[in-house]
Order: sequence, then structure tokens, then C-alpha cells
Amino acid sequence: MRIKYSISVIFIVVLVIIEKENNIISKVSEKLVNLPRSIQQSVSPASASGGRKHILLLATTRSGSSFVGEFFNQQGSNMFYLFEPLWHVGRMLSVEMDGTNATVAGPVYRDVLHQLFLCDFSLLEIFIKPPPKDHVTAALFRRYSSQSLCEESICSPFDRKAFEKFHCLERRCGPLNLTLASQSCMQKKHHVIKSVRVQQLETLRSLAEDPRLDMKFIQLVRDPRAVLASRMVAFSREYKIWKRWAMDEDLPVDEDEVRKLKENCDNIRMSAEIGLEQPPWLRGRYMLVRYEDIARFPIAKAAEMYGFIGIPFTATVEEWILKNTQASKKVRGVYSTQRNSSEQVEKWRFSIPFKLVQLVQKACGPTMTLFGYKFAENKDMLINKSVSLIEERTFL
Repeated sequence: MRIKYSISVIFIVVLVIIEKENNIISKVSEKLVNLPRSIQQSVSPASASGGRKHILLLATTRSGSSFVGEFFNQQGSNMFYLFEPLWHVGRMLSVEMDGTNATVAGPVYRDVLHQLFLCDFSLLEIFIKPPPKDHVTAALFRRYSSQSLCEESICSPFDRKAFEKFHCLERRCGPLNLTLASQSCMQKKHHVIKSVRVQQLETLRSLAEDPRLDMKFIQLVRDPRAVLASRMVAFSREYKIWKRWAMDEDLPVDEDEVRKLKENCDNIRMSAEIGLEQPPWLRGRYMLVRYEDIARFPIAKAAEMYGFIGIPFTATVEEWILKNTQASKKVRGVYSTQRNSSEQVEKWRFSIPFKLVQLVQKACGPTMTLFGYKFAENKDMLINKSVSLIEERTFL
């Protein structure tokens, strides 16, 4: 079967490349290869996309992807939207391997996405903890962030005994039946997945080349200085060394932390360079969008994205954007999709010291240049509101 063959190939390659992680990878491989026969046979048959669009919103954490994802989640009954399904994959691989290895994760992410776009949840089920029983789970990450997974047709009877951390907010539903979710997915006209875990666009080539899919890739980027400032607030524990640097000018720089920042920026830049070059497999399928442009011109940029995809931009989406780009401070939190977007663009400039800005500019210089983010030459320039650090750019 295609799924079994694909998974086997991935892990044979991984076993050859990463010999030192043999035991750990073998555990994951065993879980993947030993799929129940009934699940293995559930893969959709090859067929034309029939006008259905498949959109992958690619980003990194704290780049505004949850907010932008809502542009599609709010589309309504003809859109099947999934919020960060790869969270489960990343968590399991990280636990099994004591840290996610990009060589292993990339192909696995690709194959899980591939099956999800075909409305097949069987591969994702392997990574959900605790394991779904009869394709029913109470543990799907941020289920409530997908209107599609909280619709009445999928909403099973509420069960007080089944604790569901990410339960639907607008109606009381029991655990998620992934079989019903798959059926709903197949009935929807378009499919959208939002993910912050794919590091290299190149790994997704097979999705673009699958005739069953009409793939569109939207890569969302944000000024890495702003991303760092946001992560220091949202992920305080993980970024405690950066917070210490911010408070102590004389603290030595941890080169490993700077190296990780540079690698992240390089991955974003390399994916964008491939997309902007428009190789044959990506021609007409890739769009680069800056968060700053969306924050300043949300309606225009949303309409532009819909035009790129080839889907009508509805009044419902426009209404949601207008309502959620003028939110008051009282309703906002670090994970909220409500914001006063005009305030967000360069707010970071007044929340982190120039020392950290210099570190980011040194590590992410080529990435910033590609996306049109200007360097702050000194502290005065950094906090001067009359000087914009964003170049006006058009990315074709």
C-alpha cells in the first residue's frame, strides 16, 4: 500500500543516515509500519482534485499565523481548516528522540500532511497520545481552533466522564470522532492546514506534484526581531537566557542560542528563496506574505491571498477581520487572535534592548534583507517612531 511503502522508505533512509539514533527511530518506525490493515486500506483512491483547493499556511511560532489562519477558518461551511495537526508529530518525535531531529521530522511531517489533505487521519492517529480508541480521541490539540471540527455534524454527544482539554467552545461536544471528521473533510470544497513545524519547503514537493491535490503554499514571515520579542513573552521559560541578556548588559552571549536563532532564520530564508524562484513544481503555487503588511492592510492582503488561491473573498471573512483588527487591550492575550493590528507592526521596538536587536541582526541579516526589514543602526534609531524599519516590498 502507498502509505506503508512511503513510511517504510522514510525510516530505512533515516536508519542509514542517523545510525546513532537507531534504537529510538526503530521504536517510531515500528509504530508506523504496524498500522492496522483496516486503516491502511482507507487511503483515498487517486482522483483529480475536482476544483478543490489545498492550502498550506507555513510559518514559525509567534509570526501571526494563528491570526492569519482565521482568514480561512472563518470562511464557513465550504472550508475544512486544521490548526497545527503536526503538533502531535513533533511532540512524539521530540520525546522519542530527546529533541526533534529535522532529518527525521521533515519526511514524517510531509507524509502526515499529505494524508490529511486527502482527508485521511489514520497516520496522524499514530502520534496522538493517548492513542485514539476506535478512531475517537479527546486529545486533539486545539480542536476548538477549527470550526470544521466543532460543527454539529461532527459533534458527538457530550460525555462528562471524558475530559477534553481542547474542547469545542461554542457547543458542548464529546470526544472527536476522526471517522466523522474525515467524512466532513471529503464533503468540503477546500482544505487548509496551518503549521509552524515544517522547516523546509523543498520537503513538500511531493504534495505539489500529486495530481489529486491542487496545492497552494502561503509562507508567512515576520521580522525576526519582533518574533524574538514575542517569544520572550509567550515562551518565558524557554527564552530565559534571552531575558537575562536583556537585563544584564555584561552577561556573556550563549553561542548555542544564537546559532539556533540563525538556523531558524536560514531555514525561513531558504524556503522563501525556493518559493520566489518559482521552480516548475512551485510555479503558481507559492506566495510570500509579511505579517507587517497584513497588520497594516488586513483586508487588502486577505483579498490578495484569496485571489492567489482562486477562492472568492467573502463578506463573512471581511467582517471577522474588521472586528478582530480593532480589539481593545482588555480582550487580548498572548495566544489571542484579536488585536489592534496597526499597533502590532513595530511595537517590539520598545520592548527589547538594543543589545538583543544587534544579536538578531547579526544572526539573521540575510533573512532580514530578503524580506525588507531595515537594520537599526543604534538605540536612538530603534526607538524613533518616525523612522520605519520596514521597506515597502512587493513579492511576486
